Amino acid sequence: MEIAVAFAMVVSAAPPAVAERREPVRITRFLGEQRIPYMERFEGTAVGGLSGIDRDPRTGTWYFVSDDRRRYNPARFYTGRLGIDRESGAFTGVRLTGVTTLTRRDGTPYPGYGQLEAADPESIRFDRWTGRLLWGDEGDRPEARNPNIPISQSAVREMGADGRQTGELPLPSNLRLTDTENGPRRNFGFEGVAVTEQAITAVTEGPRFEDGPVPTVESGGPARLTVWNRQGRPRAQFAYPLDKLPVAPNPPTQEADSGVSEILAIDEFRYLALERAWIPGTNYRVKLYEIDLRGATNVLGRDSLAGGGAYRPVSKRLVYDLGTFRPPVQNMESLAWGPRLATGECTLVIGSDDNFSEEESTRFMAFGAAGCR
Repeated sequence: MEIAVAFAMVVSAAPPAVAERREPVRITRFLGEQRIPYMERFEGTAVGGLSGIDRDPRTGTWYFVSDDRRRYNPARFYTGRLGIDRESGAFTGVRLTGVTTLTRRDGTPYPGYGQLEAADPESIRFDRWTGRLLWGDEGDRPEARNPNIPISQSAVREMGADGRQTGELPLPSNLRLTDTENGPRRNFGFEGVAVTEQAITAVTEGPRFEDGPVPTVESGGPARLTVWNRQGRPRAQFAYPLDKLPVAPNPPTQEADSGVSEILAIDEFRYLALERAWIPGTNYRVKLYEIDLRGATNVLGRDSLAGGGAYRPVSKRLVYDLGTFRPPVQNMESLAWGPRLATGECTLVIGSDDNFSEEESTRFMAFGAAGCR
């Protein structure tokens, strides 16, 4: 039996107690914080909007993708180094070493905001099993307040080190963006991407129209995790249960923005997930969860999660409430494993997207972690 097929069958059918259980992830210590100054210039570009990070364990190169949509420069990713001492764990610095424009198959840059085929990069992953780079595009679509935005489909794309697109995973029909109240809402396309030996997984930021309303103080809502096998075929889809809002917006006429901002693989079944909420009058709230796909219902064939038969979402366990750590909390959107320390701890790096706003910041926080892999 094909490995990826067997994987999908185990995830969708095996109860949680059947598969091997491992030590849960826990944060052991804080290693340090580093920042990139507001609107720092690098090789003719404005550094900011860093919405995804990852590391090549073979070379120690870090990748940082910017969600700038030609406000300043074309969609791009940076390479760099994070100074993490393997002996002490001290996080001592961040240094950029290169910048690369994301381009389409024909070698041309992606159009800017509000144009057809515009790109909205939200996640980047180095695939250590193939040596390729993957990135998640949230896409865009019209809505009542922005009726003239053309549809640009959300996607998980493959590219070379030169930034040129070389492939794209097939999009399940229930995740296609539309110009009606069907499919994902605007700004709720693919926000996080994760890679394992057997699969590629992406998560939508929030609920589709058919899956119910966005989170409120009364209730949460389901995002969708989609799993592709290594041959690029969608094998399963699972519901991720978003928290309800911790407090109501102030004033109440303002809208909160809540959802999953990134996922990171621990093993074939477990992931870390960042849940981030922007609540007017409160600022950001961010929590780090460990989720497990085992025992969850495969909802790939279900058009709606708001009605019909019952389903079991992925399980989730709180790892760390970042709202209690070094306030004010920033717009945390990046999550990546760093080098393993001499103590045996993994390093976990969490990064923020400054939205190119002087009131926010681009910062990276490093933590020691156990139970990682």
